[in-house]
Amino acid sequence: MTYKGYLIDLDGTIYRGKERIPAGERFIQRLQARKLPYMLVTNNTMRTPEMIQEMLASQFNIQTSLRTIYTATLATVDYMNDMNRGKTAYVIGEVGLKSAIEEAGYREDKKNPAYVVVGLDRQLTYDMVATATLAIQRGAIFIGTNPDLNIPTEKGLVPGAGSIQALLEAATRVKPIIIGKPEAVIVNNALEHLGVSRREAIMVGDNYLTDIMAGIKNDVATLLVTTGFTKAEEVASLPTQPDHVLFSLDEWDFDEI
Repeated sequence: MTYKGYLIDLDGTIYRGKERIPAGERFIQRLQARKLPYMLVTNNTMRTPEMIQEMLASQFNIQTSLRTIYTATLATVDYMNDMNRGKTAYVIGEVGLKSAIEEAGYREDKKNPAYVVVGLDRQLTYDMVATATLAIQRGAIFIGTNPDLNIPTEKGLVPGAGSIQALLEAATRVKPIIIGKPEAVIVNNALEHLGVSRREAIMVGDNYLTDIMAGIKNDVATLLVTTGFTKAEEVASLPTQPDHVLFSLDEWDFDEI
């Protein structure tokens, strides 16, 4: 079939840390030339959509509108608003996550917040982990923005938000509510923004555990590109095969699927 809408990962798919993936850049440009709708769906919460837009333009030769960028941060705020359990939160994360939660009207409470929200924070300290642990033990709802144990960078695979969440889960014996890929929350919201049914869409990404499983778990076709987390030699042993596997997004033919 011919797919009418694309959900596309960023880290490891369109770029790798600060390193360009030219085939990823060309993939977006080819979509734009064909006027095919797409959403850049990222589990990364460190940057705001505006920061992502500027980074894509200045570092990766991609000009894209804000409406094409949907982050785990935006999905997290949507989820918190839907739960309606109070407007207090303790957040472990960087500016992209903290600013969005603050702008949505949540104030910081380190002792008895309604939510403890955990994303990637490269300035993580023991005190931050202890504060979050105690708040969860007091009954705060434990939200993990995304389950990525690692993120691909130009240096290699470094710890991601999921690693911090695993530490807190071990300390509290409480499992986090996961918002980002592969969970349904971010996929359903992204499809709604895209305006395409799941049967007509395809999920594109480098990470089998998040991107590809997001498609498999939510009945969306999948395209794995082996430029980031999941390596080509791992594909044969994957429990459920992606619908498509490529070494480079340059290999994708929009007309012959």
